[in-house]
Amino acid sequence: MNKKKMKIAVVGLGYVGFPLAVEFAKQGIPVVGIEIDHGRLQHIKRRESYITDITTRELRNVLKKNTFSATSDFSVLKECNTVLVCVPTPLKGKYLPDISYIKDSFNSIAKNIEKGTLVILESTTYPGTTEEVILPIFERQNLKHGKDFYLCFSPERIDPGNKDFPVSKIPKVVGGLNAEATRRAVSLYKIIIDTVVPVSSPRAAETVKLLENTFRLINIGLIDELAMMAHKMKIDIWEVIKAASTKPFGFMPFYPGPGVGGHCIPKDPLYLYWKAKSFGFNSRFIRLASDIIDYMPEYVIARIDEELLKRGISLKGANVLVVGATYKKDVEDLRKSPSLDIIRGLKKKGAKVFYFDPLIPYLNINQINLESISLKKDKLRKFDCVVIATDHSNIDYKYLLSASNLIFDTRNVYKNTDNDKLVRL
Repeated sequence: MNKKKMKIAVVGLGYVGFPLAVEFAKQGIPVVGIEIDHGRLQHIKRRESYITDITTRELRNVLKKNTFSATSDFSVLKECNTVLVCVPTPLKGKYLPDISYIKDSFNSIAKNIEKGTLVILESTTYPGTTEEVILPIFERQNLKHGKDFYLCFSPERIDPGNKDFPVSKIPKVVGGLNAEATRRAVSLYKIIIDTVVPVSSPRAAETVKLLENTFRLINIGLIDELAMMAHKMKIDIWEVIKAASTKPFGFMPFYPGPGVGGHCIPKDPLYLYWKAKSFGFNSRFIRLASDIIDYMPEYVIARIDEELLKRGISLKGANVLVVGATYKKDVEDLRKSPSLDIIRGLKKKGAKVFYFDPLIPYLNINQINLESISLKKDKLRKFDCVVIATDHSNIDYKYLLSASNLIFDTRNVYKNTDNDKLVRL
């Protein structure tokens, strides 16, 4: 991979594609982003970043150097020799993968690429997608692998908002359809990433990503179940986790919460679950862990109801403040956020629901329109319960505790705090 002759196209400028595109552009390599979302293109046109991991200054630097541009036109691929695909892979309903974005993207790519182009899929998908779905798309255009193009899969490992592990510090797994495709992909990623790990095939690389997130899903589901069990047994699960974490081997701490959000854990393992079923294998662990995690917002609401009743207050008609709307600390991302499920569930029970989030000024969920309120002490005292759903670092939680009548803490924000106002998950 000769840097002087390279021009890279990144299809999909979301939480994965945008940082990747900017990282290559920083190295002086011309990068064109292909994005069908008009809003994102307008942000780039205004020279404004729209995701946490790329600052507006970083974007403006690569735009000024003319190493990055963006368009919705796939014909620019005729000028590129490398294509990275980072498009969404959602679910249809609960358990059925939706790879329509992948199919649509590759149908356009196959009609526009030049001979010898390296094409890499980064979108999380089920094992076999690269060989069983993408390869035939190229072959229908009479393109031969190893001659007209080189195809690989390399799973994204972006952790939005994690400043300790930027793109360059996260090892990259690569699996090509043949050894030459893998070699080219390894050479490409080594330009921006410290460690690149080749594996034997796209199928192996696809499964690597699913293993990583299935590991997390199952352990989160386990600790959520143990948290519910510990509550019944009047045991502080947070104390237990802290003590167990002192063991220097054979234990890794996971923590309970109100559910799991984001673009990976809630749906990636279900891609593996679905594919396994086509081989006649039923993954009970994945299904059970997913169901437990999905139940957590409902469990949180049941616990709030229980605590209010102890104080002689009915949830129906109660004033409840949900603190934190995003799925993750300090990240402006609402995808599959359990906070939204808690808000919907509380409204369904008849509670008067308000929310505060320093990153999200307003919400529109299932015809529920809310604006983030201020956290003034006189306002806080009117609430029957305050639910800590996300632990943003710039919220004064000590102030919240002093101003509120009841705090239900799903994130263990109030570590080692003993207060009769405070109830932990």
